[in-house]
Amino acid sequence: MSTIFSKIINREIPADIVYETDNVLAFRDINPQAPVHILIIPKIEIPKVTDIKIPEQSILMGEMIDAANIIAKQENIDETGFRLVFNCGGDAGQDVYHLHLHLLGGRILTWPPG
Repeated sequence: MSTIFSKIINREIPADIVYETDNVLAFRDINPQAPVHILIIPKIEIPKVTDIKIPEQSILMGEMIDAANIIAKQENIDETGFRLVFNCGGDAGQDVYHLHLHLLGGRILTWPPG
């Protein structure tokens, strides 16, 4: 299955990429919900959170969190605060079935989120 995120990984469509490693890619969301809204994705296709294989993909999940911390520092939101969100399934708002971690910040984030 090829998603829009796979096309971004393969450079078939453009994205504002802010971070990349051998296993992870991060880019600005085209419909931002906060001043900083970055999507962090694995370079392998994992459709959703419930498809993560533990323990095999635990290191990859850690790399995604590490990427979020590095990017938060780059974006100067590491001290003021930020939110990390995985949506899983349609009722939770997942519309692209390629695992992605939302990094949101740059404003006061309310709770509950929605």
